[in-house]
Amino acid sequence: MSANGQPAPLLRLEGINTYYGQMHILQDVNLEVREGELVCLLGGNASGKSTTLKTILGIVEPRTGAVILDGRDVTRDSTAKRIERGLAIVPENRRLFGPMTVLENLELGAYLRPRADLQEDLERVYSIFPLLYERRKQLAGTLSGGEQQMVAMGRALMARPKLLLMDEPSMGLAPVLVERSFEVIQEVHRAGVAMLVVEQNANVSLSIADRGYVLSTGRVVLEGKASELLTHDELRKAYLGR
Repeated sequence: MSANGQPAPLLRLEGINTYYGQMHILQDVNLEVREGELVCLLGGNASGKSTTLKTILGIVEPRTGAVILDGRDVTRDSTAKRIERGLAIVPENRRLFGPMTVLENLELGAYLRPRADLQEDLERVYSIFPLLYERRKQLAGTLSGGEQQMVAMGRALMARPKLLLMDEPSMGLAPVLVERSFEVIQEVHRAGVAMLVVEQNANVSLSIADRGYVLSTGRVVLEGKASELLTHDELRKAYLGR
């Protein structure tokens, strides 16, 4: 816990300015995810959401500002070191290994962990997603979109992350499956995992989040409790960037 009684921040972005060449993409971005929180990062196309994720992961290095992970400045650390310190990601479109079984995909998520812990990690994932135990011998590429989302999340959880990043979890899912996908996110959150969910679907994301941030053309234009953002008069204007 921090000095003010709030859960300690697992992730802080402090004054982040990220460029691609001469293009100033992220402009003085400040963002925080605390222990046990589910935070959503909203924005339309070209708002800077993907660059924010890449900056958190170390794929892109900010020109100025700091990335603080679990109390340590990791701004100049590699992606691998950040993952070792507790980051995990469920990438856009899930990116499973289709010709491999569900079990083999899950095992890949534990490649940095001791083999002796593998069974315990699998049992934890199966307790959250019982369907994956039933499907463990099935090829991942033959699963439905919603089932693949479970595998992608299970694979990330195998690393026992302190913070789970999710990139556009509703991307590529039929509308009927989007609601189920966010129910799965809630199940993982209830299991005690802090999460940062990057999404375009504002209504669904805010309905399950603790707090939210809204990006527009590389700036945070709104932030606050999710319940307050849902009813904010300026949300639509800020979210659409106009």
